[in-house]
Amino acid sequence: MKLEFLQTLCAVLRRGTFAAAAEEVNLTPGAVSQHIKYLEQHFGQPLFDRAARRARPTPFAHELAALVQGTLESLETLRARRQTRVSGKVALGTIDSIQATLLPMAMKVLQSDYPELDVHLARGRSERLLGELRDGAIDAAVLVRPQSGGSSRLHWQTLMHETMVLVAPPDARGDTVEQLLRGHDWIRFDKTSTGGRIAAQYVHRLHPRMKSRIDLLSSHAIIAMVSAGLGVSIIPQPYDPLRKAYRFRELSLGRGGPRRQIAFVCRRADVDKPALAVLRAAFERVAAQARDAAA
Repeated sequence: MKLEFLQTLCAVLRRGTFAAAAEEVNLTPGAVSQHIKYLEQHFGQPLFDRAARRARPTPFAHELAALVQGTLESLETLRARRQTRVSGKVALGTIDSIQATLLPMAMKVLQSDYPELDVHLARGRSERLLGELRDGAIDAAVLVRPQSGGSSRLHWQTLMHETMVLVAPPDARGDTVEQLLRGHDWIRFDKTSTGGRIAAQYVHRLHPRMKSRIDLLSSHAIIAMVSAGLGVSIIPQPYDPLRKAYRFRELSLGRGGPRRQIAFVCRRADVDKPALAVLRAAFERVAAQARDAAA
């Protein structure tokens, strides 16, 4: 039995659906289904109840995942621990939000495990970073994946999905997203970015003629404006330091609400280079920790 099959099971339980797990482990949903069927045949009992509209994990699936998760993590640590001496320079681009969330912990992992690897950091919007990656100015990036999916000449690894929420002044009147949007000025989130376009599409589905009063490029600036009572906005879910720094209301957009996909991307021709492999693994590790903490 391949360890990959057990890793797939853990990904399905962690992400909730076969399709989401497929993105995480970089397989097709059909391949994920085949891995699960093999495990069911191997252990002689079902891992998912398929009678329901959505496949639900059985108690045995949770028991098996709990048993192997620690072992898989330990094996991955052994595999990655200086298998080869990784040194040299690598240029990494990140969007602003990642610099305050995943990047610090990923850099800590890299400095601890690969002290001879020199990571040069650049920042920018997703579209600009993609251009720099194609032109060879940077080696990899962590950014928002375009809605169209992204160039096939690049290698994409999904790290996490960021849920969009509505933020409103602390004393704003209204109990629903629709009421708050209708009763306040709309502060638009970065209309030139993928995340901003996703947020605007959601707003215009609810209020087709709605126009923004203010356009801002960063979630931090938007929350400062919202906290001051200047309007409401749809933005990626704020991280804890912003919640502690400002007073504002935060409303869920529900299960069908918009999300943006955070991905690690490099040129397909470079995907097996040791420096990029350990860089990608570091971000996958800290992204998994972030998902577990949010669960």
